[in-house]
Amino acid sequence: MGILNSTPDSFSDRSRFFKLDDGLEQARKMINDGADWLDIGGESSGPDSQDVPLDEELQRVIPLIQKVRMESDIWISVDTWKAEVARQSLEAGADAINDVTALRGDPELAKVVKDFQVPLVIMYSKDSTPRTTIQQPDYEDVMDTIKSFFRERLQFAESNGILNKQIVLDPGMGFFISGTPKYSFEIIRRISELHEFDLPLLLGPSRKSFLAGVTPGRTLNISERDIPGAVVSSFAIWQGVSILRFHEVEQGRLLIDTIEALKSSA
Repeated sequence: MGILNSTPDSFSDRSRFFKLDDGLEQARKMINDGADWLDIGGESSGPDSQDVPLDEELQRVIPLIQKVRMESDIWISVDTWKAEVARQSLEAGADAINDVTALRGDPELAKVVKDFQVPLVIMYSKDSTPRTTIQQPDYEDVMDTIKSFFRERLQFAESNGILNKQIVLDPGMGFFISGTPKYSFEIIRRISELHEFDLPLLLGPSRKSFLAGVTPGRTLNISERDIPGAVVSSFAIWQGVSILRFHEVEQGRLLIDTIEALKSSA
C-alpha cells in the first residue's frame, strides 16, 4: 500500500503532493514502482495536525481519485473518518475506506460502508478523535487492550450491517498507541496474536516516531527511518501480515519480493 497524502501538514510528506498535479505524478510513480494499493488522504491525523473542513477535504481527494482512476485500475482506499468524504470518494472510483477512528468519528460512516459493501480498515487508537495526541499511557497488556478494542468494534460494525469479511484490522503504530516506543515494538513482536480474528492484518510502521530512537544516543530524522521501517515490515510479513503501508513504494516492493523469493526457495 502506497501512502499518498494530499495534505500540507503530513508528518512525512509535508506539502510535497498537496497540488493535484504533484499528487497525480506521485500516484503514477507509486504504480510504476509496484504498489498494489494506494491510500489517499486529505486530512492528516498526526499530533500537530489541524481540523480540515469537509469541503476542503473533498477538494483534496476527489479530483485526485478521479484522475488516478482514469489512468489505472489500481486498488484505491481513502483515509477518512467522514461519511460524506467516504461516500463521494467511493462514487468517484475508490474501492475501500481506511478509518483511523474505527467508526467512532462519524456515526454515519458505518451506513456508507454498509450501503456500498466495500472493505473497511479499522485501526486501534488510544484517542477516539480523528487525530492522535502526544500522550504516554501505560498499558497493563497492550495487545489485550487492542484485542478487546477490536472485539467491541467488530461487534459495533456487525450491528450496523457491516460484514466481518469486509473488515481489515490495523493495530496502529507510533503516537496512535503511545508516545512511548516500547508499545509499538511489542505490538509488532506479538502481531501474530491478532490472527485469532481470522481477518486480514494491515501494518503501517513506515517512518513512524517510534523508530526514531532505535540507535542509542541518536534521533533519526524522518527519511532515516526507512531502514528500521523495512526491518519491522519484514518481520511483520513473516508473521502473516497481509498489507503493509509504505511511503517509499519501490523499497517496499523490493522488500516483499525478496521475502517471497526466500519463501519460495524453501
